[in-house]
Amino acid sequence: MATDQLSSTFAALADPTRRAILARLASGEATVTELAAPFTMSLPAISKHLKVLERAGLIARGRDAQWRPCRLDAGPMAGAADWLESYRSFWGDGFDRLDDHLREIQEGTR
Repeated sequence: MATDQLSSTFAALADPTRRAILARLASGEATVTELAAPFTMSLPAISKHLKVLERAGLIARGRDAQWRPCRLDAGPMAGAADWLESYRSFWGDGFDRLDDHLREIQEGTR
């Protein structure tokens, strides 16, 4: 069963370790060892996280002799941002209604 890009993106972003890896890669390329440094997990565990990110299209791995740098590819996040944006008016309207309701409550208690 094929998974759509949006589902893959959200699944990859669901894990805090993977989000931390993406945050690190936002500042530039890094090796697996460099990406693993802040975590208390093995290199194979970090590699599994990287594979999830790579399958989701959120990172790309290069090859330069023995060095295999990882770099951020934020393209799929644009699709996620677009999808979330379509709900902005829903949240804005809901907060506006909540503000109105709270104001009515406060005015009624004076």
